[in-house]
Amino acid sequence: MSLLEVEGLRCGYGIVEVLFGIDLEVDEGELVVVLGANGAGKTTTLRAISGMLDARGSVRLDGAEVLGRRTDQLLAAGMAHVPEGRGTIGSLNVEENLRVGAYQRSDGEVDADVRMWLEAFPRLGERRTQQAGSMSGGEQQMLAIARAFMSRPRLLLLDEPSQGLAPLVTREVFDRLREVTADTGTAVLLVEQNANLALDFAARAYVLEAGTIVVSGAAGDLQHDEAIQKAYLGL
Repeated sequence: MSLLEVEGLRCGYGIVEVLFGIDLEVDEGELVVVLGANGAGKTTTLRAISGMLDARGSVRLDGAEVLGRRTDQLLAAGMAHVPEGRGTIGSLNVEENLRVGAYQRSDGEVDADVRMWLEAFPRLGERRTQQAGSMSGGEQQMLAIARAFMSRPRLLLLDEPSQGLAPLVTREVFDRLREVTADTGTAVLLVEQNANLALDFAARAYVLEAGTIVVSGAAGDLQHDEAIQKAYLGL
């Protein structure tokens, strides 16, 4: 049984349907990417899974049906979501943002986790008391990821982490994310426009076109398949 099992997921905005029966899965500790052109339905897929949008079908987390649950309930169940645009709280400083990520916890280890994530992302440690809204885009992306990890999720949904970032900063974010997920064993379902970078990062990939999964397989296989690259990934 996979950690995340999505079957027949359908979702839209008003009367406009965007997803037409998405099936995907993520195993414990696995890194999986969803690729596709703008408008393919990638962000909608993450929003439907995380309870931000009404959807039909089935979403099971560790075998339990969670479709229709509120986002705070999904967080308590072990699913965290870093949305497109990061969503840091600009008026709070770095440490305060991290503590917001742990608001549901009462295990007495929050202070230790704050220290751990400030060390895991050294730039955040340097800016511990700086307001999030005054930091660079790359630093805010690091903060958004670290804040999500403060809930100790089993599954992290991550939407377009490279958006608006310089290539060197993007590589740094992905390198740190790879290290962090290896250390914590957290599974990741990633939506990303940078196909080559995402396929380097992930173990498996799904390609979405017009709200439907058209290709899936090992990330390395997709990365080296010229027909798939030209048809779906714009490479």
